[in-house]
Amino acid sequence: MSDLNTGYQGPERVFSGMQPSGDLHLGNYLGALINWVNMQDAHECVFCAVDLHAITVPQDPKLLAGQTREIVAAWLAAGIDPKKNIVFAQSSVRAHTELAWILNCTARMGWAERMTQFKDKAGKDAERASVGLFTYPVLMAADILAYKATHVPVGDDQKQHLELTRDCANRFNRDFNAPDFFPIPEPLIQGPGARIMSLKDGTKKMSKSDPSELSRINLIDDADTIAKKIKKAKSDADVLPSEVEGLDGRPEARNLVGIYGALSNKSSADVLAEFGGEGFGKFKPALAELAVEKMAPISQKMRDYIADPAQIDAVLEEGAERASSLADPILKEVRQIVGFWGN
Repeated sequence: MSDLNTGYQGPERVFSGMQPSGDLHLGNYLGALINWVNMQDAHECVFCAVDLHAITVPQDPKLLAGQTREIVAAWLAAGIDPKKNIVFAQSSVRAHTELAWILNCTARMGWAERMTQFKDKAGKDAERASVGLFTYPVLMAADILAYKATHVPVGDDQKQHLELTRDCANRFNRDFNAPDFFPIPEPLIQGPGARIMSLKDGTKKMSKSDPSELSRINLIDDADTIAKKIKKAKSDADVLPSEVEGLDGRPEARNLVGIYGALSNKSSADVLAEFGGEGFGKFKPALAELAVEKMAPISQKMRDYIADPAQIDAVLEEGAERASSLADPILKEVRQIVGFWGN
């Protein structure tokens, strides 16, 4: 890790975002969203639907606004309170794009070239990928620094991007002789967010890009659909072990036990103490019942919000105003520091 300045004296603030591209699923909820809900009482939080990030790969313009409403509906249904937190769409606050350009001019090519997510997403056809996909981490840095956020909840796939954000903040502070203007954001660890795997392949993460609907439980799925997907989930012929070590080499069994544990707030050891020696013929119905109990109310609330888009739009409009009231003065200072005319 770089030797970064740490003398920032401003308020603590959390920033996090999700892309509005496809249905949120159980993995998003247990791995990230439930942590958002838990942190909102202890932190000043800024939650952003990052639609600028979404267009780094092709999107249907006719669907994008609806997808933004849908992801916010999922947040609200899961328990995010738009009165306690700032909830908005990234593209509605122009400070994100202007600060991203300024940071692009201080960030270094080598930093961006080291980002493994670009290599993963672009694949073998990197030369045909958008420039936006390549500079995505710098826009992420702008998202965070536009609000002088001090903490960012990150999963394993985002740790490298947060390190680049820290480098961007330090570089700006140093290049423009503005010590500690930007805070050096820290990762926020809210406990080990559950790593939920595909219901059809326990070796792959649950993903909204998987072509099989049976591979995931979407947050919008109704009770019958949730139960059906659990009962059709891939398992194996053996009974569940009594000890966690017995799950080694059994990825589907480990995944289903992990889902039960995450939904019931129990460890895998506790789950196996209850179900060890039982076959999936007994365990899957119990898991389906638990999943319906925990997730169906969220699904219903989400559908209610989606049926009332004006309510979501009101949340987004108020959130954009509140976000701008934070970001605009910070951007004005950035413009003055850089030396732009007409600050």
